[in-house]
Amino acid sequence: MMPQSPIRKLVPFAEEAAKKGKSIYYLNIGQPDIKTPQIALDAVKIHSLEVLAYTRSEGSEEYRVKIANYYQKNDIFVKHDDIIVTTGGSEALLFAFGSIMDVDDEIIVPEPFYANYNGFSTASGINIVPVISKIENNFALPPIEEFEKLITPKTKAILICNPGNPTGYLYSKDEIKKLAAIVKKHNLFLIADEVYREFAYDGVTHYSIMQEEGLEDHAIMIDSVSKRYSMCGARIGCLVSRNKEVIATALKFAQARLSPPTLAQIASEAALGTPQSYFDDVIEEYVERRNILISELQKIEGVQVATPKGAFYCIVQLPIKNSDDFAQWLLEHFDVNGETVMVAPAAGFYSTPGVGLNQIRIAYVLKKESLIKAVNIIKEALKVYKD
Repeated sequence: MMPQSPIRKLVPFAEEAAKKGKSIYYLNIGQPDIKTPQIALDAVKIHSLEVLAYTRSEGSEEYRVKIANYYQKNDIFVKHDDIIVTTGGSEALLFAFGSIMDVDDEIIVPEPFYANYNGFSTASGINIVPVISKIENNFALPPIEEFEKLITPKTKAILICNPGNPTGYLYSKDEIKKLAAIVKKHNLFLIADEVYREFAYDGVTHYSIMQEEGLEDHAIMIDSVSKRYSMCGARIGCLVSRNKEVIATALKFAQARLSPPTLAQIASEAALGTPQSYFDDVIEEYVERRNILISELQKIEGVQVATPKGAFYCIVQLPIKNSDDFAQWLLEHFDVNGETVMVAPAAGFYSTPGVGLNQIRIAYVLKKESLIKAVNIIKEALKVYKD
C-alpha cells in the first residue's frame, strides 16, 4: 500500500485552521522562501519557441553539457552522456530503483530518511531495510558493521541523502569512503541523493560519491534544481552515473515517459549562470536561521535537538509520546494570539515501527523573526499539551 506523506497529511487541518482565522507558521515542508534567480525566470519570459515540443528523453544535449560543466567546477568529472535529465529528483530515484533492482530486492537506508523513499520503494516493488542513526550523535553514519549485518543476496544498493533530509546531517569524506569500501566489497550500488549539495555549513565542504575513485561502476547520484535555485515547481532533476549499463537502462524509463518538461529545462539551463554571490547570501541566511532556531529550541525544557551541518532541516525530540497527535492538536486546538505552527511528525521519516514517535522535523525556511515566534508557540504549547 502506498504510504501517506507525513509532510502533507496534515494539510486539511491547516486549511481548516486558516478558515477559522488562525495564522500558521509552516515549518513542515522544505519550500524555501528564497527568491528564484531572476536569470531563470527571465529565460522563460523571453523564450522564442513557437511550438512547445518534446525534448530528448534524456534531456536536451545543450543542458546536459552545461550540467556537466557545473559538476566539473565542483570537482565532479562526468560527461554529458553520464546524465539523464528527469522530472525532479523524485523521478531520478524511481529510474535508479527500476534500473538496478527487481521486485522484492532490498536497499539499505540510514533512517530517518526522506519520507518519499518509502513511496518510491513501494511503487518499485522493492523493500527498504533501515539502519537506525541516532539523535545523540547528530544522526551520523551508523557503524559500518550495522550495514554489513543487513546485507543479503537480495541487497542491491545502499542509499544516502547527503546533506540529509530530514536530519541536516552532512556525511564526512571518511564516512563516504567507508560506504565506498562496503559497496565494492559486496558489489552493490551506492546511491546518493545530493540535492542539498550547496547547503553545507561551518566551513565544511560537501564530498560527493562521484569524487570517490573506484566507484565508477557503483555510484549513482541523484540531483535536482529544486532547492539549489529555489525552483521546487520546475520539477527538473537528473540521474548521474558513469556506469553505462545503468544509464542505458534508465534511458528506457525516460523514453517511456517521453521527455522532461521543456520550459522548465530552459529555466534550469539559465539558472546554471547564477553567480556565486547568490549562494553566498543564501548560505549566510540559512546559517543565521539555523543558529537562531537551535538556540531557541535548546531553551525549552525537555527538548533535544540535533545540530544540522547542511540542508535546512533539523529533527527535534519533544517531551511527548506522539508527535502526530501533537501536530494535529497544534492546528485544531492551540494558538498564541491567533497564531500556531505546522510541523512534520518525524515517525513518517522512519520505516522501523514505533521509532521517532516523539520527534518532529522542522524546516527552517522562514524568516528569523518568524522562527523565533514559531518556537515560542511550540514552547507555550508544550506547557499545556496533554498526551
